[in-house]
Amino acid sequence: MKSTASQFPQNAREALADETLQNVLENFADGFPRKRAAAISRLDEFDDLRDAARDIKNHVLANLDTYLTRFEERVLENGGQVHWCRDAAEACQTILEICQAANARTVTKSKSMIGEEIAINDFLERHDIEPVETDLGEYIIQLREEPPSHIIAPAIHLSKEQVAETFVEKHTDRDPDRTLTEPRVMLDEARAELRGKFLGADVGLTGANMLVAETGSIATVTNEGNADLTMGLPRVHVALASIEKIVPTLEDASTILRVLARSATGQEMSVYTTFATGPKRSDDLDGPEQFHVVLLDNGRSELLGSEFQDILRCIRCGSCINHCPVYSTVGGHAYGWVYPGPMGSVLSPALIGLEDAHHLPNASTLCGKCETVCPMHIPLPRMLRSWRTRQVEQNLQAATSRYGLELWAFMAKRPRLYRVFSAMASRVLRMMAGKNARIRWLPLGGGWTSKRDMPAPQGPTFMSQWKQNRDRYS
Repeated sequence: MKSTASQFPQNAREALADETLQNVLENFADGFPRKRAAAISRLDEFDDLRDAARDIKNHVLANLDTYLTRFEERVLENGGQVHWCRDAAEACQTILEICQAANARTVTKSKSMIGEEIAINDFLERHDIEPVETDLGEYIIQLREEPPSHIIAPAIHLSKEQVAETFVEKHTDRDPDRTLTEPRVMLDEARAELRGKFLGADVGLTGANMLVAETGSIATVTNEGNADLTMGLPRVHVALASIEKIVPTLEDASTILRVLARSATGQEMSVYTTFATGPKRSDDLDGPEQFHVVLLDNGRSELLGSEFQDILRCIRCGSCINHCPVYSTVGGHAYGWVYPGPMGSVLSPALIGLEDAHHLPNASTLCGKCETVCPMHIPLPRMLRSWRTRQVEQNLQAATSRYGLELWAFMAKRPRLYRVFSAMASRVLRMMAGKNARIRWLPLGGGWTSKRDMPAPQGPTFMSQWKQNRDRYS
């Protein structure tokens, strides 16, 4: 996926002006958070599970080479193959060679953010191989030639009416005057369109929520069962996963699964949780004849031992995205690359470079909600601040921000001047707010006040209150 992360300010302005998107996001903002809260309220040991899941991933990251090697050994014992890929180009070429060896013309795919990261669909199409997305949301956006806007709900930015229009436009062999107003009717139509693709595919390409070193298995988690059909029906199954997805044992995988669905969609468990271990055996009735695992680094190993290592604990639940006030205002496409929201604002600069993604660490209020709801206790605000520090060190921030910080630093080094200025600014802001104590226009703050009011300062400044109380009680 080509990055437009450097255009985040422009992308955000366009998103704010998109009335349809704003209506969709208004409905989105309450759904997943409410369901998550209800799900964890029914599980008293949820916080203990979070601690255990964090510790599992920390242990893995400290011993990553050991567990990856063990995983490869088990896959080979089970009759599969493991392919180690340093970057997106190697991963794409490896998958292409597997497809070409199978004389594949069609590849069915289940949802995979790693697939988006390496732009595998575009790559296969350039080599005359048709990739078919089978997750409903991914199928819809593939028809529309759009990237996903959320890591677990890729078409969350679309209204029901937009989906209906897309089906009428793209499913040209059906009655153009048919009624597509009910979600179930649209679902049945998509299922009918995809059924033949499942049966005719030469290769199935899935992601992997986890890799289990103990057994050489991959774990997939879906609510539609499309991953099971993708890996079970074609002659060849290719699982694409990044190296940090490894866990030591099946028991460790079950611990993480208990926090994954609750954090993501508010379910106790996803509808389909499947462990696949190698190709079919001689006495199996079905399954793939070949089983390949493509392990992708693509910059992850450089994060090990760095101040950003904790992001490698991410299990892609999307909870930080679901609770982010910035995401719920501008949506996922504004971020300009594969991973939106707080986790994307930390991960994207590491994978595509801070020069391209330097706006993203600033796309946060640093309210801390993302860390609070993260099932892996990832300190996202701290890492966002670390990227901001690097941004300043590399002189990548906007001129207005740079000069503003320099002015603030000048004032902060002169306490008397700072106190005088802050007291004056507080009085001016209260005058601007008027009787309702809300500021609707602010010089140099139009990005804030164009969409929301700003509360006026209340009472004297902190320093003046502190001095008054000190003199009173001394």
